[in-house]
Amino acid sequence: MESLPSKLPDIQSSIFTVIGKWANEHKALNLSQGFPNFGADPKLLELVAEAMKAGYNQYAPMEGIYSLREVISEKIHALYGKSYDPDKEITLVAGATQGIFTAITAVVHKGDEVIVFKPAYDCYEPAITLNGGITVPLQMKGREYRIDWEEFRSAITEKTRLVIINSPHNPTGTVLSDNDMKELSAALSGTDVLVLSDEVYEHMVFDGEGQRSVSKYPGLAERSFAMASFGKTFHVTGWKMGYCVAPAYLMKEFRKVHEFNVYAINHPIQRALAQYLSEPKHYLNLSDFFQRKRDLFLEAIAPSRFSFTPSKGTYFQLLDYSGITDEGDVEFARRLIQEKGIASIPISVFNLGNLDQNQLRFCFAKTDDTLYKAAEILNAI
Repeated sequence: MESLPSKLPDIQSSIFTVIGKWANEHKALNLSQGFPNFGADPKLLELVAEAMKAGYNQYAPMEGIYSLREVISEKIHALYGKSYDPDKEITLVAGATQGIFTAITAVVHKGDEVIVFKPAYDCYEPAITLNGGITVPLQMKGREYRIDWEEFRSAITEKTRLVIINSPHNPTGTVLSDNDMKELSAALSGTDVLVLSDEVYEHMVFDGEGQRSVSKYPGLAERSFAMASFGKTFHVTGWKMGYCVAPAYLMKEFRKVHEFNVYAINHPIQRALAQYLSEPKHYLNLSDFFQRKRDLFLEAIAPSRFSFTPSKGTYFQLLDYSGITDEGDVEFARRLIQEKGIASIPISVFNLGNLDQNQLRFCFAKTDDTLYKAAEILNAI
C-alpha cells in the first residue's frame, strides 16, 4: 500500500516550512518565523537546572504542579480581576498549539460549526477538520483588519459550537478593543456558543493599550478557554510550555482529552516557572521591551518605500509594499529571499480566498544588530 485516504487532504506544507527552506537555501536574514534570536533570562535557566539537580525529573501531575497553577491564578487575578480555581480551572499544556488542539477536540463534534476570523494562525482549521467540525471563515476588513460584528452575528447558527479569537493577533499585530470584546459578549449572550481565546502574546501590547483578555469580561469568561504561552513570554519557544484556563465545566472536558494525548508536562521547567513567575517584573516589562524593538525597527526603515501602521501587539510588523511592486505577496517574498537576502511571511496565505493586499509580516523579536541589518536591506529596495 503506497497511500492512505487522508484526514487532511487539502493540507500542504505550511508557509513557515516553505519560507524557512527558501531562507536556508539562500542564507537569508530570517525575519519570517516568530522566535527571538536572543537568549532567555539566565536566572530562569538556572532555576530549571536547579530543579533538575533537585530530582524533579519524573512525571508531574497531569494538570500541572499545584504551585505553578496557584501562581498563574494569582497572576490572572492581579491583571484581569478574575479568579480561577487552581484545582479545577487551570491546566498546563505542551505549548499553546497543543492546548488549542485539545480544547477544540474536547468540545467540537461532527458537524459543529466553528467561526474563525481570517487571517488566522494555521493550526486552527486543521484541528477543526480532524474533529469533524466545519470551519466558518470570516475575513477581517481592510488593511487594518477589523471585525465586522454584523457579519459575525449573521454567521451564528444553531450549529455554531465555538468561535476562535486571537488578540494580540498573529499575523497582523492588531489588538481587539474594549468595544470589540463587548460586541462579542453581546452577540453570544443567550447562546450556547463557546469561545477559544488565543492569548499567547498577552504581555506584548503596546502604546499603553493593555491586554483585553476574555478573563476580564464575565459574559465571556463563563464560556471561554483562554490559552497562554510561556515560550512566547520568556523567549523560550522551544520549551513548548503554556497553560489553559477555563471554567470548571469546560476544563473537565479539556482534561479528559489532555490526559490521553499528553498526560504530563515537563516537570523541572514547571518548578522553575513557579518560582520565576512569583516576581511579576519578569513579564510586566515585556510590553516596553518589545515596543522599543518595534520602534527601533520602524525608525530604521523610515527611509524605505514600504508603508506601515505600527503594530499594536505581538512581535510582528506588517509592511505594505504596494508602492514598490504589484507582484503577489508570495512571489515578492520569494524574490526578497533570493535576490535581497531577507525572509518574511506573505499574509495572503492566511486570508480568506488568499486575499492579497500586498503585505508581508516581519518579526522584530531580534537583536538590535539584526534589525539594523534588516533595515539596511529594506531601505535599498
